[in-house]
Amino acid sequence: MTERHILVVAHTGRDESLEAGVTVCRLLADAGLTPVVATDSVDDLRAATGGAALRVLDDSDTGNKHDVAVGDVELVIVLGGDGTILRAAELVRGGSAPLLGVNLGHVGFLAESERDDLADAVARALDRDYLVEERMTLSVRVKVDGEVIWQTWALNEATVEKASRERMLDLAVAVDGRPLTSFGADGVVMATPTGSTAYAFSAGGPVVWPSLDALLMVPLSAHALFARPLVVGPNSSLSVDVLDRTGATGVLWCDGRRAFDLPAGARVVARRSSTPVRLARLHPGPFTDRLVQKFALPVNGWRGGAEVDATPTGAVTLPRASDRGAGGAADADVAFGAEAAEGDAR
Repeated sequence: MTERHILVVAHTGRDESLEAGVTVCRLLADAGLTPVVATDSVDDLRAATGGAALRVLDDSDTGNKHDVAVGDVELVIVLGGDGTILRAAELVRGGSAPLLGVNLGHVGFLAESERDDLADAVARALDRDYLVEERMTLSVRVKVDGEVIWQTWALNEATVEKASRERMLDLAVAVDGRPLTSFGADGVVMATPTGSTAYAFSAGGPVVWPSLDALLMVPLSAHALFARPLVVGPNSSLSVDVLDRTGATGVLWCDGRRAFDLPAGARVVARRSSTPVRLARLHPGPFTDRLVQKFALPVNGWRGGAEVDATPTGAVTLPRASDRGAGGAADADVAFGAEAAEGDAR
């Protein structure tokens, strides 16, 4: 019988998250599994569990080889807020394991369950009783004089921001390699539908249902008449140039986790990545209900009836980890062999 590997990701610097991590590890151990944990939390969890048996995930960031490869992970149970889920997505990038989020934060938009449902969530994870929803991600590159000098990915957004508070950035934006406009601004957000309820939402962008394949561009405090949020097709490319007019420099942030300093003259290109993030869903339902719940929207007085179709949309049922091969597809974002034909290099 093939051994099952379930990764537990917890923000062990917070007592509530550490306590939840201990609970999940014990529940998995009681079911006959040895929990898998990340390198940055193994010491805390071992100490908190009294030296329980744990396995350690290979760390692609450092190249350190440990007990369990990313491609062998069946499921990731994430304990925390959206930031912890974004961290978990980094850990298993390139694998096929879905993320099951248990919200211990505030809004927890990406999470599936709340703290009170922890035992039930683990039981259903062990029974493989969940659906898997794929979320689009961004492939992000930084170019200088046409040469790619840095590349990464993002689940929520890639944001070009001013590096110094006192100086506005001069930016030029383009879609599909064609110039659109230029303006002074604090920055520009390029987001996925998942990220439409994150930074892009705070900047006045539209809420985009995750079942829709699209890319968003949302200016940040732009000093311009035409600086409206844009929604383009999933096969388009978005680019932002940091113009060398005032000498101001920028910084690129991806999901608020990975940063790169942008010199004047740099171009940031974002397009759809070939590698999605998979989210495990225990309670599939209309995205409208999730919006109402997470943002506590007032719906009293609505006169809709029971005839409303509540069939979940946007969820894709995928083979469980046990039905797939052990290896995960490598992230194709780093192979840009078709770049010249994609129109974003101009």
